[in-house]
Amino acid sequence: MKNCERIANFALGGLTLAPLLVKVDPNINVILTACLTVYVGCYRSVKPTPPTETMSNEHAMRFPFVGSAMLLSLFLLFKFLSKDLVNAVLTCYFFVLGIIALSATILPAMKRFLPEHWNEDLIVWHFPYFRSLEIEFTRSQIIAAIPGTFFCAWYASQKHWLANNILGLAFCIQGIEMLSLGSFKTGAILLAGLFVYDIFWVFFTPVMVSVAKSFDAPIKLLFPTADSARPFSMLGLGDIVIPGIFVALALRFDVSRGKESQYFKSAFLGYTVGLVLTIVVMNWFQAAQPALLYIVPSVIGFLAAHCIWNGEVKQLMEFDESKTAVTSEEGSDAKSASSKKVE
Repeated sequence: MKNCERIANFALGGLTLAPLLVKVDPNINVILTACLTVYVGCYRSVKPTPPTETMSNEHAMRFPFVGSAMLLSLFLLFKFLSKDLVNAVLTCYFFVLGIIALSATILPAMKRFLPEHWNEDLIVWHFPYFRSLEIEFTRSQIIAAIPGTFFCAWYASQKHWLANNILGLAFCIQGIEMLSLGSFKTGAILLAGLFVYDIFWVFFTPVMVSVAKSFDAPIKLLFPTADSARPFSMLGLGDIVIPGIFVALALRFDVSRGKESQYFKSAFLGYTVGLVLTIVVMNWFQAAQPALLYIVPSVIGFLAAHCIWNGEVKQLMEFDESKTAVTSEEGSDAKSASSKKVE
């Protein structure tokens, strides 16, 4: 881990805990927390081998419609069923997801203190009565799941804003780290679709705001304010993860060419500018704003302007991580075959 990554991790942890000790301006807190989360998630997404599973253009086109169906379903559930009942079911669901996400987030830091064979030796567990179903895990993952379980139990019992934020940050980091758009074309399709999705559900219907206020689960980050009428400012996890996976793709593009993180810097700067603009407009009109309305044009615009300036539009648009993964696999197979011949 580079020094800048280590500093970002400590800064994110300190900023998350800071409102417990000192008064932190919620606007600054939103911007810094979101930007640090994207930064940490992007660098964690850089792996020795490219991802083998990436999002296709068809999936990117369908995503806003699937998201709309889920959002509307939640709205109707909260409208016609008991809010406490819906939230109780969702709490159980996120309890399990939280353990997985939190343990995966802290696992890299714990690995260095555990025996090597604990990190490598797989344990296979078969489901009772369903022997075809199995789960593979290591001893290190079990150790990492222990604090994750206690933490999720604290969240489920207290619903404290700090517990909500830590779980939310774990979801964001894991989302940016694990999800791959594959290409900038797919990323542009996804961002454009969610750009329209966000505008429609926030400006033209009460659905998005209603679900965000009713949904008592870590799908949003909460930032304490000094206003008793509005005790928390909110930022949806989607406003971090969706642009974050696009910014992470820019970083992996830079890494694949063996160059400095030039396009990552422009995409990350675009995300920061878009987020700042969201906060400014929100405070100016004193109304909820669809963050992707400002973030999407900023991220794509800054990246596009940079690659046009460098005359590398073709290289950027032709980049495809799925093809890179196939090439790397073929290279590794060739190396293994040649080593066997030598033997």
